[in-house]
Amino acid sequence: MVMVDLHCHLLPGVDDGSKNMEISLRLAQEAVENGVTHALLTPHHMNGRYVNHKQDVIKETVEFRQQLKEHNIPLTVFPGQEVRINGQLIEALDKDDILFADEGNRYLMLEFPDDDVPHYTNQMIFALQQRGITPVIVHPERNTKIMAHPELLYQLLQKGCLSQITASSYAGTFGKKVEDFSKKLIANGQGYLFASDAHDLPGRKYEMRQAFEKLSRQFDAELAKRYAENARLIINGENVPINEIRELKKKKRFWLF
Repeated sequence: MVMVDLHCHLLPGVDDGSKNMEISLRLAQEAVENGVTHALLTPHHMNGRYVNHKQDVIKETVEFRQQLKEHNIPLTVFPGQEVRINGQLIEALDKDDILFADEGNRYLMLEFPDDDVPHYTNQMIFALQQRGITPVIVHPERNTKIMAHPELLYQLLQKGCLSQITASSYAGTFGKKVEDFSKKLIANGQGYLFASDAHDLPGRKYEMRQAFEKLSRQFDAELAKRYAENARLIINGENVPINEIRELKKKKRFWLF
């Protein structure tokens, strides 16, 4: 069975993910043990701290493939980027310095700052869509601005964006608040797929199997199957069926007079 991980930081020494090849290979082995067969390698790009140019990522991915082969780890990897939304993104696209989730340049793994959805987001999303690009919003369940104002994600999904929930968030690794918010997004059709966002050991490891098993228990096996299928469709550049999404109910405020 094919299982695709569209977001992981396995390339060694390029960002805040794996520190060296030894850790990268151990993470790759963990991925395989979690049932992952294909992984998109997505180092941070243009996030204010890390820049990982397209050609550099392609070169490093080729080297990592060789290491996987030499160590008999049956994981197929592809070059990608976790691209931070920023004012230079369109220019980077024009310079052919952006890697997509698929070879047809249709799906872009797009990251927001941890605590914000920038004021120009709607204009940027529109500009990307005008180019035939579908943004996949990565780990919205950990964005504190979205947690406080869930309508922001709802509006982006209504505009045609997709969303990727981190498996570890749903499994509870980032705490109860993030776990509960992940569940709410899933219950309201605001999630499309799981990805590992694996960074390092022991703290940011693979928990894909746990997340899928939990999804089958809390919801149903059909939804788990759909999450896995959506990741496969994205990496192949195919159409992803659009969810019926519902707005998250806001907490009622009780006023004392």
